[in-house]
Amino acid sequence: MKDLITLEESIRKKFHKKLFTPFAKAVVEYGLIAEGDKIAVCMSGGKDSFLMAKLFQELKRHNKVPFELEFLVMDPGYSKANREMIEHNAELMNIPITVFETDIFENVVHIEKSPCYICARMRRGHLYSKAKSLGCNKIALGHHYDDVIETILMGMLYGGQVQTMMPKLKSTNFEGMELIRPMYFIREAHIKAWRDYNELHFLQCACKFTEALSCDSAVESKRQKVKELIRTLAKEDPEIEQNIFKSVENVTLKTVIAYKDKDGTKHRFTEDY
Repeated sequence: MKDLITLEESIRKKFHKKLFTPFAKAVVEYGLIAEGDKIAVCMSGGKDSFLMAKLFQELKRHNKVPFELEFLVMDPGYSKANREMIEHNAELMNIPITVFETDIFENVVHIEKSPCYICARMRRGHLYSKAKSLGCNKIALGHHYDDVIETILMGMLYGGQVQTMMPKLKSTNFEGMELIRPMYFIREAHIKAWRDYNELHFLQCACKFTEALSCDSAVESKRQKVKELIRTLAKEDPEIEQNIFKSVENVTLKTVIAYKDKDGTKHRFTEDY
């Protein structure tokens, strides 16, 4: 890794337009931060969440709206090597992490049906609970632009529904808590470029069963197929990715067969035909 000064300078200069600008844009456009917020920046050990932590530190240096940060790492049962890698990177990058342990991996290891989904739900619950106990009112996750468009297509192709990964959500189980995704406009390719420029090495996957290699679950397999599909289509038409993203901003209810309202009630076009 290059030194800390070079790393932070790379965010301020070399990668400012590709990383910090879209980060700040999402914060403003979606109203992700308000005065007095205490945000738990949730870090899994991967490139996305570590970059998010550094972007939050940079934002705090410039932002006129006062807010607090808590850099939260949940250990769901990492191997010793993975845990040490996270702690080592945090020290190198000057990120004061708070680590807490859970037994999530132990609890889902024998689950055969949708273990990844259940694991994700449990992780989210533990993060909300710990963040709230630390006085936080928001948790921040490191999902990026590519995650968003992949989720849109996965919902259509494998779930038979049109939906997206929202930039912010109010928790239904933890009163007063909210989830935000400030990396909503950041491209994964630019995150990788920043990582490689700074000679950084992160966990590729937080899953215990793949250790530091790569996920091969059914969900990840589907996501990889969708990722490759988007990549292939984008080679033929560079606007494909942007159009997928915009598709959930330009929904015309008059031209859909049915939709669900905020209460989950389904309405068909024949109701007011």
